[in-house]
Amino acid sequence: MVDEYQDTNTVQFKFVSILAARYRNLCVVGDDDQSIYKFRGANIKNILNFEQVFEDATVIKLEQNYRSTSNILEAANEVIRNNAGRKEKRLWTENGEGSRLLFRQFDNGFDEAEFIAETIRKEVRSGKCTYRDNAILYRTNAQSRLFEEKFIAANIPYRIIGGINFYARKEIKDLLSYLKTVDNGQDDLAVRRIVNVPKRGIGLTSINRVQEYAAGRGISFYEALRGVDLIPNIGRGAAKLESFTALIEHFKAEADRMTVSELMDDVIAATGYVQELELEGTEEAEARIENIDELRSKIADYEEGCADRGEPATLSGFLEEVALVADIDSLDDSTDYVVLMTLHSAKGLEFPHVYLAGMEDGIFPSYMTVTADDPEEMEEERRLCYVGITRAMKELTLTCAKRRMVRGETQYNKISRFMKEIPLELLSTGNAVMEEPIEVPKQTAYAQAKQSFHAKAFGITKPVQQFSVKSGGGPGYDVGDRVHHMKFGDGLVTAITEGGRDYEVTVAFDRAGTKKMFAAFAKLKKID
Repeated sequence: MVDEYQDTNTVQFKFVSILAARYRNLCVVGDDDQSIYKFRGANIKNILNFEQVFEDATVIKLEQNYRSTSNILEAANEVIRNNAGRKEKRLWTENGEGSRLLFRQFDNGFDEAEFIAETIRKEVRSGKCTYRDNAILYRTNAQSRLFEEKFIAANIPYRIIGGINFYARKEIKDLLSYLKTVDNGQDDLAVRRIVNVPKRGIGLTSINRVQEYAAGRGISFYEALRGVDLIPNIGRGAAKLESFTALIEHFKAEADRMTVSELMDDVIAATGYVQELELEGTEEAEARIENIDELRSKIADYEEGCADRGEPATLSGFLEEVALVADIDSLDDSTDYVVLMTLHSAKGLEFPHVYLAGMEDGIFPSYMTVTADDPEEMEEERRLCYVGITRAMKELTLTCAKRRMVRGETQYNKISRFMKEIPLELLSTGNAVMEEPIEVPKQTAYAQAKQSFHAKAFGITKPVQQFSVKSGGGPGYDVGDRVHHMKFGDGLVTAITEGGRDYEVTVAFDRAGTKKMFAAFAKLKKID
C-alpha cells in the first residue's frame, strides 16, 4: 500500500515495482491533480502511467468530496480540466451549492491586503466566524509582508505557517539553511541567510548586486554566485563570494558519501559556527550550543527511524520531514488566529474561508513559469491553484492587484489566467469594476473557447490610469543629480528613460544598491 502516490519519485517507483513484481499485490492511493512537489523530485508520470505499467490494475475513482460546497468544487473542476496531463475525473459533493466565489481586483497590493484584513475583522466582530476560520494563501513567502502590516495595524492575531519553525532560534535557522543550500540551492532566502554567516566580510552591497543580477536573468541567487565573475561592478567582493561557493560545493560533494549527521558535523566544523559561539563565553552562547546539540539529536532520531523502517536516511528526506512537521504541527486548534501560508504548505489542510491572494500572471502563475513557456511547468502551477481552491470549505475569495511593488519597482500584472478559467456564473465581484482586458498567452483549446466570453464580462469599462510623459518636461532631476528616496535614502541618478507611461529612473543608492523605479511612484526629491 502506497499513499500519496502522486508525490513519489522515480527511485521510489522502481523500488515499489520490484517489491510488487512477484505477487502483483500493489495498491496505491493518490490524486494526480494534487501533484505539486516536482521541485522535491516527485514524478507525476508514476501515477499517470500506472495502468500502462500494471496492465491488470483495477482503478477506483473516489470523486465525492466531503469538504467543500459544489460551487467551490465546480471552480476547481473547471480550472484543472485545462491540464492535458491528467486522469479524467470530476469532484462532486452533497454539501449544497454554497455561495459564489468572490473575486476582487484592486489598484495595488496595499488595497488588496487592507480589504482582506477589514473583511476578516468585520466578520469576526459580527460573530459570523472566528479568526482561525480564515486562511490567506499565496504563491510566495514574500507576499505575507503586506498582510502582516495590515493585521498588526488592525490588531488581528495571525500566524505564518510554512517556514522552518521547528525552532525559531537563529542558530537552528542558520544551520538548516546550510543544509537546504547543500541539498537544493534554489531557495534564495536560505542562501542569502548564510552567505555571510559566520561573518566572512561579504557586504550588503555585494549581496544586492548578486540579487539584482539573478533577478535580471531569471536565475537563482546561488546560480548567480557560481558565475560571480560575470556580475558587473562586483569588485573585491568576488573573491569572498567565490570562497563561500567553493565551501558549499565541498559540502555538496561530501553529502553524497556522508550520513546526514556527518554532514551536519562537517558544516559545523568547516564554518566554525560552534567555535565562534564558544569564544563568546556567555550564557546565551552556551544556550545556543545546546540548541545545536538538540538539532543534531533530531537528525540522529531521524536516521534511527529510517533504519528501523528499512528506509534510506537522506538529506532531502530529513529536510522534508522537518518542513512537514513544522507546517502541520504548528497549527494549534486552541489558539484563535488567522493563518497565513504558501499554497505548497496548505496541502492537506482545510478552512471555512480561504483567501487566494495575488491572482495575477507573474505572481500566480509565477513569472518563471510564464516566461519559460513550458506546458508541464504551467500544468504544475495549475495543479497548485486546484489545491488552493479545494482548501476552502464554505467561502472562497480570490484577489489580485493591477500593480504592486516588486524588488523596489512597480510591476503591472494581468489577471491570472487561472481566474479566467473559472465560469462567470460561479463568480461574484461584489459590485467591483474590473478594469483589465483579458488577453492571455495561448492555452488549451478549452481555455481559448472561453476567452471571448470572459473578455466581454471582464472587459474595460474605463481605461486603467496611465502616466503620460510631457515632452521635455523631465521628472524634476537629471542624470548625475543626487536624490533622496523615503525608503532607500540618498543616491545618484545614473539613467532616465522616457517611456509611454512614465520616466523609468535608475538610481545608485549609497546603501541599498542600484534600483529602477517609475518616477511617479518613487517620489524622488533632488538634493540641492
